[in-house]
Amino acid sequence: MSEFLITLKYRNETLFYFGLLCLFAALVFIILAWVNSNTVLGVKAWYKPFKFAFSIFLYSWTMGWFCSYLPNFSTSFFNWTVIVLLGFEIVYIALQASRGQLSHFNVSTPLYSAMYSMMAIAATIISLYTAYIAVLFFTSELPQLSTHYLWSIRLGLILFVIFSLEGFFMGSRMAHTVGAADGGGGIPILNWSMKYGDLRIAHFIGMHALQVLPILSYYVLKGTKLTIVLSIIYGLLAVFTLFQALQAKPIQKL
Repeated sequence: MSEFLITLKYRNETLFYFGLLCLFAALVFIILAWVNSNTVLGVKAWYKPFKFAFSIFLYSWTMGWFCSYLPNFSTSFFNWTVIVLLGFEIVYIALQASRGQLSHFNVSTPLYSAMYSMMAIAATIISLYTAYIAVLFFTSELPQLSTHYLWSIRLGLILFVIFSLEGFFMGSRMAHTVGAADGGGGIPILNWSMKYGDLRIAHFIGMHALQVLPILSYYVLKGTKLTIVLSIIYGLLAVFTLFQALQAKPIQKL
């Protein structure tokens, strides 16, 4: 682990420290969830900023690692795009949690509506920037990477982009639960509904292909065909959970 951290810091020091800051914030938020009584729609308010901070920590370190492979890529501009846009999301989500207010799907006032729109714009820019990076992994000469590892990165990026943009679908519905109103109990911390369909499950599975596929390919599969087959199965799993959610079926019926 220490070797990984040293290498990551060397590859992209800026995203290394931003990711570390997000990890620290995630730890603070989960502690607040235990000691603070604030709730939003019947759910502990600090769970949401915890999930976002931890997810952004993973994204920052993953992209810091991957982008170092790309020749002639402007890591500085990408780094500050990530820091400004995703940092804004964490701060606003945490601020709303402290107030016991919704961050997403909150259009109850002109200010909340504007802030929600800004978060949507920020997430869209990050998704499109990631899509651009995916294109670079298809078009750049990367002889230092094994074929199976390269394909795991490519397919992980593609699935990340597709299922991050699934957020637009949730936004168009102004809800992530299908078959009932948002809120109430669910799986601990993640709080996915155990009674109704939940669009966040496919969102989570698809976006974290960014970490799952390269790790499995590099350390376990070590073959291009196996990597592509696993990626297809993984993508189909995400699609299946999305289809199940749209049928208002909860996770235990998957």
